[in-house]
Amino acid sequence: MTQMHRIDKVPAPLTNEEYAKFCEFFYRKTGMHFLDNKKYYVERRIHDRIAKTNSDNFRDYFTLVRFQASGEELQALVNIMTVNETYFFREEYQFEALVYGMLPNLAKIKSSKNPIRLWSVPCSSGEEPYSIALSILEKWDQADRWDIEILASDIDSKILAEARAGIFGSRSLTRVPAALISKYFNAKGDGNYQICSELRESIDFSLINIMDPLQTRRFRNLDVIFCRNLLIYFDDVARRETVEMFYELLVPGGYVCLGHSESMSRMTSIFIPRKFGDTIVYQKPQE
Repeated sequence: MTQMHRIDKVPAPLTNEEYAKFCEFFYRKTGMHFLDNKKYYVERRIHDRIAKTNSDNFRDYFTLVRFQASGEELQALVNIMTVNETYFFREEYQFEALVYGMLPNLAKIKSSKNPIRLWSVPCSSGEEPYSIALSILEKWDQADRWDIEILASDIDSKILAEARAGIFGSRSLTRVPAALISKYFNAKGDGNYQICSELRESIDFSLINIMDPLQTRRFRNLDVIFCRNLLIYFDDVARRETVEMFYELLVPGGYVCLGHSESMSRMTSIFIPRKFGDTIVYQKPQE
């Protein structure tokens, strides 16, 4: 008897209409804006999810993503569409500006009865919020006088699990001095290091879509927001909506830190540019 072999069906390429429909849907859900030159990148990932969900074609898969009650497949799609490239103390001058400029200024205008609240979004695999914590512990001489809350959020559930675990390889730790690795990390025996439990437990990680007001409304009375290299994936409308949301969440005198290639002046004029050392951050006016 002749042996039969299963031949996997290769999904058909997305038509321009299908690609446009998907991009419009994904934009409404996440704020991420894919241009025509990203079609191959997007299509490959959609084809991967079509195969893994045993959908017959794009139409069936798109129906699943839009109407699945649990939202599980939409989350899986978000996870593979997002880019998570980061390492400890990336753009270190901003952490210097935090501990030598922003935090001292905030300490002058805040009551010590109120916590200092910092939000890292998107936090990716955790390098940024842990870098914030290490910078404050090691370099801010008033750290012990204040109740400091570090919040960290991302839209990618898989990467958030990695952030909570706090296990990092040598590439992520390239810019971390050996003394800090010895002080705050434990060797895992496989070449990786895990940040100490005290720091892992001190950061409040959460799954957040910043385009959803119901999810962001708990982030009130923030003093500093780190949102670096996210807005480059948004269009002008989504950028403006996002920074205006940040404005509402910040206390008067609070700060926003953007990526080195992002400029607030191209999005809105409601923030005041402030220069600390080698970096510019953006401050909500004091009332």
